Amino acid sequence: MNPNNVQRTKQVHRVVINAPIEKVWETLTKTDAVLPFFFCSVLKTTKLEVGAPVRMRSPDGKLTGVVGEVTEFDPPHCFAHTFKFTNYDDPLCLVRYELKSIEGGTEFTLTSENVPVGTKTEKQMGSGGKMIADALKVYVESGKPSFVSRMIGIVNFLTGPLAPKKCRSEHWPLDKKIS
Repeated sequence: MNPNNVQRTKQVHRVVINAPIEKVWETLTKTDAVLPFFFCSVLKTTKLEVGAPVRMRSPDGKLTGVVGEVTEFDPPHCFAHTFKFTNYDDPLCLVRYELKSIEGGTEFTLTSENVPVGTKTEKQMGSGGKMIADALKVYVESGKPSFVSRMIGIVNFLTGPLAPKKCRSEHWPLDKKIS
């Protein structure tokens, strides 16, 4: 629990990216490629549309770190999906990525909703959301991963063999419903 005993079930991270909305959208929704701003994971799905499965997998495809299902898909403005870390037994929450054209670029907002209070998911999503927003900005603007993204990629590669067995992709096929 947080020190004020105030439930924090929603987290919002916002950044302005100096690029057109179409470029940010294309980068954000790229499938089957390593996405440095998503902790060097690969977004896997059958198709980006409402109801489709979402899996964030390691570059070699052996591990799945996040699972969910697309709940909103409105190019190039909104992409939302349910969210669950495979290594925790916490309930699902919702992640929403919103893009808005503004003068000089795109406002990117990452909102996590219904985050289970007092869980490891809540803690990781708080720091992870800020890292994703900042790393997406760097990647879109420069075409290169941020230093933090590169370091996370190295750490993930080195620690992958130590991941819990329940994170193996064989346990999270694209046709498996997540509850």
